[in-house]
Amino acid sequence: MRFGIFYEHQLPKPWNPGDEARLFHEALDQVVLADRLGYDYAWEVEHHFLEEYSHSSAPEVFLAACAALTKTIRVGHGIRQVIPNYNHPARTAEGLGTLDIISRGRLDFGIGEGATRLELGGFGIPAREKRALALEAAEQIANMMVMDPYPGFEGKGFSFPCRNIVPKPVQSPHPPMWMACTNRDTIKVAAANGLGALAFSFVDPQEARDWAEIYYGIIRSDQCVPIGHAVNANLAMVSNFSVHADRAEAIRRGQEGFEFFSYAVNALVAHDALPGRSTLFEDFQKSRARSDDEIIAATKAVARNASGIGTPADIRDHIAAFQAAGVDQVIFLQQAGRNQHAHICESLELFAAQVMGEFKAGVAEREARKAAELAPYIEAAMARKVWMKPLADHEIPVVPASRKTAQINAVAG
Repeated sequence: MRFGIFYEHQLPKPWNPGDEARLFHEALDQVVLADRLGYDYAWEVEHHFLEEYSHSSAPEVFLAACAALTKTIRVGHGIRQVIPNYNHPARTAEGLGTLDIISRGRLDFGIGEGATRLELGGFGIPAREKRALALEAAEQIANMMVMDPYPGFEGKGFSFPCRNIVPKPVQSPHPPMWMACTNRDTIKVAAANGLGALAFSFVDPQEARDWAEIYYGIIRSDQCVPIGHAVNANLAMVSNFSVHADRAEAIRRGQEGFEFFSYAVNALVAHDALPGRSTLFEDFQKSRARSDDEIIAATKAVARNASGIGTPADIRDHIAAFQAAGVDQVIFLQQAGRNQHAHICESLELFAAQVMGEFKAGVAEREARKAAELAPYIEAAMARKVWMKPLADHEIPVVPASRKTAQINAVAG
């Protein structure tokens, strides 16, 4: 089992001067700590205009800082918005190549499309077309990172001439590709396209087992036709994360933040928004007003350990259940709502000291066994891929240096 940490950069109101800067620098400190403690991944999402919920609009900047400050932890776009209206595919490919170099080959590339009208409408993206646009762009980004030169493309979402995209990534053929998944349907899409599944949905271990069976069933079937130049057969599940020797204290420190996270996800899709005047945390607090009996019931539900909150023993059982379900990585959502930096660091340290080692001890053997078992299926999947035809040297079009040169060439031709 591998372990990651995950950032939305949440900042509930009221905001005070310096709060955004503090949030980002504390997150960097947490990533540095996680690197030292032996965590495997630091993931950051990309969202736009989602006040309070996610101030992570430029993950490439944050991840570059993470890469520069760390030694071994992998840095992951979890995810990068790949639809051309958000980020042109060529610019994404250039950024990925640069970040893979800066991180010395420690980059993972998750793709996403956005879900809220705030984001989609802000960039003029038709909601019904977003999945197709994202997959089209992701396939071409992979081609751009590998092909020399990239032959050019005429598609639904964008068109682009022949160019050589530089720099190329360190990893061959390119950084591992993933896809954000929130339900069984998107798990199927990820597997069918040979992408790792970043399951950003809170599910219990039994549901995780079902998702794993669906995902790996498709990886092994003739439905898997990769859009990248390699298959990344991996399933990662997000989990809440608050660890303390006293279960009640772990709940006190983390539960409100994780409830806010879940509330905000639903509210941003379902509720109208007034840009610049968000009342997301205020609305959440009103919705959270409960009777004493309801609070007791909620606390007991958390204590049953369905959410990754509790003592080291609780978390050990939680992780073991995901491992048994076939999950490859657990991604800890530790920064949510108003969860405090000091408490997050303490949780990271306690888990690393008392739990993480036993799960990481057999990871190399497990991954080697899994790779050998999947090798024939992945080979068959790559054989089904429709490859973009590379250009021979004589087919590479000349790019005129000026309009005058173009006119001369046209006359000569």
